[in-house]
Amino acid sequence: MQAIEAAFGLVFQWNVLLVIGGAAMFGLFVGAIPGLTATMAIALLVPVTFFMDPVPAVGAMISCSAMAIFAGDIPGTLLRIPGTPASAAYTSEAYAMTKKGEGEIALGANLLFSALGGLFGTLVLIVAAPSLAELALKFSSFEYFWLALLGLTCAVFIGADSAVKGLVSLFLGLLISTIGLNNPAGVPRFTFDNVDLTGGIDFIPAMIGLFAVSEVLRCMVHGAKDLPLPQTSVGNLFAGWGRMFVTYWRQQIRGNVMGTAIGALPGAGADIAAWVSYATSRKFSKTPEKFGTGHVEGIIESTSANNAALAGAWVPALVFGIPGDSITAVVIGVLYVKGLNPGPTIFLNSPEIIYAVFLIFILANIAMIPLGWAAIKGAKQILRAPRNILMPLILAFCIVGAFATNNSAFGVVIMLVFGVIGFLMEENDIPIAPCILGIVLGPLLEENFVTSMIKADGDFLAFFERPIAATAGVATLLIWFLPPLLRLRRRRATNGPAAIG
Repeated sequence: MQAIEAAFGLVFQWNVLLVIGGAAMFGLFVGAIPGLTATMAIALLVPVTFFMDPVPAVGAMISCSAMAIFAGDIPGTLLRIPGTPASAAYTSEAYAMTKKGEGEIALGANLLFSALGGLFGTLVLIVAAPSLAELALKFSSFEYFWLALLGLTCAVFIGADSAVKGLVSLFLGLLISTIGLNNPAGVPRFTFDNVDLTGGIDFIPAMIGLFAVSEVLRCMVHGAKDLPLPQTSVGNLFAGWGRMFVTYWRQQIRGNVMGTAIGALPGAGADIAAWVSYATSRKFSKTPEKFGTGHVEGIIESTSANNAALAGAWVPALVFGIPGDSITAVVIGVLYVKGLNPGPTIFLNSPEIIYAVFLIFILANIAMIPLGWAAIKGAKQILRAPRNILMPLILAFCIVGAFATNNSAFGVVIMLVFGVIGFLMEENDIPIAPCILGIVLGPLLEENFVTSMIKADGDFLAFFERPIAATAGVATLLIWFLPPLLRLRRRRATNGPAAIG
């Protein structure tokens, strides 16, 4: 009880609250700019935190990252350009709602369920941190292989109507992920003696190109006048909150649970949580044919997941000092600098700091409602801007984001190349989402497959010997083979009576 009282005293000081509020607004600004990710926002804050006490330093990072993950939904919904990778999974869905004149419904859903997802993840962090971290630590290369394969399988379901085109996009992403020296053998692949390619294709410039630059090119080719938005303003963001909450409470809970669980897995993070949750929502929806046409169901589940994953990633970070994602990897470094070594001992030696972290998470997600509302209302002016003015500005921001990733002009080249690739893919109705997921999960799949095969001495049955790996493997194989078997069974049942007749 004394630790809780001390935590309230540490957090509710005017200078701490001022730092948290300032970091929140900074996170909203950075997250809403395509290419400037939540991780980049946190990295930019690190030098500033050196001059702060531990609680305001950690509080700045928590509020900044929470706001940045949400803010990535704003340009994704209004312009079909995700501000952060965590928003990319449902960008096309949200943009389709904007084109139908339902932009305020999509943004309202993003705002409400982002906050609720963050609060759910915080609740789990408070109640079940040790047990969840213990489960995450049981994941070896076998479990991570199946997790990556399950994510790639989901890509085909995300992929739109044609499974063949979804596979084409997925295999393109996997091919791109093999470029460079970052492979188990350390052998240069597809580098063509180019030094810049030895480091591989950076995901951030590639994502900016596929989503943002392709949109700019489409506007140039088809003309700005051919891409008007049906609405010129964002209406009441709170309209429909009660109806959405009642109608889609199952999807929200499923997204919260899945996001927290994936976030607690070291290295997984909010990006994968959003992709998997969107695919799951489409798979189990009663109206899967509405997905891709501007349907709020998938948005609710995936936006709940990526914000819940943010808190979930703190579980292994705080309890075992293992980063759940790139954001907590930066935070762990700051904790060490502040003399707060993450791990089981921090709960014993500095419990007031842990309770302060919990309080800041709650404050940040509650403050997301008013601050997010203000950010969205300000962003509505984007809809009124002429496209021939807006697109060059977007391209300028994209160039800054691509360059800032590694402070290299090669990032801009990657962005432009992938912009052309994205434009050609969409002109031929090949979905972009599976390609993105292939780039993200390809290295994880290859590394864990090779590691597992070395451990098992080439025995494939070893992938099913561990309980968690066996469960994930069976689930993946069922997703592969159950739908075609069911279709075959239905076809035989339909043809049987006809053949008898």
